[in-house]
This record gives sequence, structure tokens and C-alpha cells, in this order.
Amino acid sequence: MRKIIVLLIIGLGFTVSCSNGDALNNSSGTANTVSMNQQTLGSSSKDLLSDKKFTSMVIEVAYVTGFEPTQTAIDNFVSFLEARTFKPNGISIVKRAIPSTGKAPYTNQEIVDIEDANRTKYNTSDQIAVWAFFADGESASDTSTGVILGTAYRNTSFVIFEQTVQGLSNSPFEPNRSLLETTVMTHEFGHILGLTNLGAAMQSNHEDTVHPKHCNAGSCLMYWSSETGNSIANLASQGSAPQLDAQCLADLRANGGK
Repeated sequence: MRKIIVLLIIGLGFTVSCSNGDALNNSSGTANTVSMNQQTLGSSSKDLLSDKKFTSMVIEVAYVTGFEPTQTAIDNFVSFLEARTFKPNGISIVKRAIPSTGKAPYTNQEIVDIEDANRTKYNTSDQIAVWAFFADGESASDTSTGVILGTAYRNTSFVIFEQTVQGLSNSPFEPNRSLLETTVMTHEFGHILGLTNLGAAMQSNHEDTVHPKHCNAGSCLMYWSSETGNSIANLASQGSAPQLDAQCLADLRANGGK
């Protein structure tokens, strides 16, 4: 296992450019405003959590061949969403392979460009859409001592650097791949849901002052830390991904979630 610091569960959005008024037809044939899915991270918290505007959710999972997330991780992810959001008409997953750009390691802008070139699911009148890309490369922000596993960067968009995830899982003293994928996916979506202090108003003061937009409870899914190799090994000994603590759950419930 690599002796490096792993940024295990990170996800603050990077700055992206948004188009205004762009429109296209998605697979249902309904015209949608693309820009509504290109807003600030955390700004769709209430829409994702409640059924006041959107009664269903679709997750578009795009991946390069060879870097598809495990079905167990997808199932765990859907269970996480069902437990936290009110979507009486259901949560669906649409998976598809997309071509590699061959540009890895990926810069922030390249991740945005991949979404803009390949995303097909956008909000409709009663369904909110989310984009999740599983990349065939590392983040360009990786260093010799630290790597990034995932980033949430728009109101309905996140990336998992699946090549890095695969390199840090399924070996002795490393976590099961499904467990690591589940942990990173749910953490990133926690940011999209507005955690911590990122669209879902805090009901108590629990934001980490050193690492803003993360929970200060060490056992919480939304806790931020630079994890050593030994900490990855600790995750390997767990049977499930970390859970949201009571403070984060209170924030989501106050903003329309379960």
C-alpha cells in the first residue's frame, strides 16, 4: 500500500463557469435549462431533500470502461439517498460508459468540460437530475504525498477519481473497493445536500473551523482529515461506511430532508 497521505473524503467545489439560458432536450424530449444544473455547490439542498418541487431523482452515472463503480456501492448510495430524501416517485440510476479524453491527470476545468460534453440528464418539471463521473485517472491536484478521491463541484455534480480509488482498495490492509467507493460517494453527496454549512443551515455549531464546510465530529461521514495509510487500514476493518452524525442529520431535516 502506498505510504502517502490520502485525502479520503474531501469534496469542496471548485470554481466553474456556468452558461446562462442554454437549453437542450434530454432523453424524455422535454426542453430544460442546462444552467439550472450548473449552480453553486449546495444551492439545491432543499430541492434534493424535499418533495416540494421535485418528487423524483435520477442519477446519471458516467464512467470510462474499466472504471465502473461496483454495484454494491451503487446500491449503498441509493439506500443513503432514500434514507435522507423525500422522493415519493423514486430514485433511479442511469449508468453508461463514455469515451476517455486521454487527458488524465484531470484538472478541475477538464472535469467540468467532460460533464458539459457528455451529460444528458437535466432537471424536468418534477424530477431533479444529478451527474456522477467515475474518472479513468487521477486528479491533477494530487501530489507525491497526498491524493484526492472525489470532489463535489456544482449543485448537482460530483466526480470520483476511480483510478485512485482502485489503487487504494482490494489489497491486504486496504479497504474493500465497494466500501471505499461508498464512503467517498456518500461524502461527496453530503456536500451536494448542503453539508456542512453549505446550503443546509446549521442547527448547532459543528463546522470545523480549520477545514470549513466539514463537520467537526471525528466519527461523522462529513469529517475532514488527511488520512495516513494506517487510517485507510482502519477503514478496511469496518463493515460499512461512516454515517452522518446527529448534528448533520439535524441540518438536513431542518432543510426538508428525513
